[in-house]
Amino acid sequence: MIIYVDADACPTKSIIAEEASNYQTKAIFVCSFANHFQLVEEWTQTIVVDKSFQSVDMFIANRVAAGDLVITDDYGLACMVLGRKCLAIGSRGKEYTNDNIDYLLMTRHRLQKERSAGKRSKGPKPITPMEKEQFRQVLKKCLQLQEGEC
Repeated sequence: MIIYVDADACPTKSIIAEEASNYQTKAIFVCSFANHFQLVEEWTQTIVVDKSFQSVDMFIANRVAAGDLVITDDYGLACMVLGRKCLAIGSRGKEYTNDNIDYLLMTRHRLQKERSAGKRSKGPKPITPMEKEQFRQVLKKCLQLQEGEC
């Protein structure tokens, strides 16, 4: 298993790096030039792609293999990697599955239509400590699957 992280707006990078080290699993953080950062950890790698629309998503979608884990808050990317037999979770611990992804995509589409019609939205709230802990537990569960413990 390789962990791929849609790192442009991911608020849990340090948790991912820590757990990747604990489980000795490679974590690849993919970001655009506009959001470049560098983690210097033994089990992590940062890859920078151009800042064009969907560059990070396409980089990840074109490289994942069955059994990899993708961490993203983008439902479109989650849908693509689920189709490639990967695990997918959001940065707040939401597990994306074949059972919930259609609903999430329909909701995203409806909200985009509302915004196009002039309705304002506030965007996501800052991540809470409880959400960070929930994310850590879901991440550990996914990493334990790799070891055959779950």
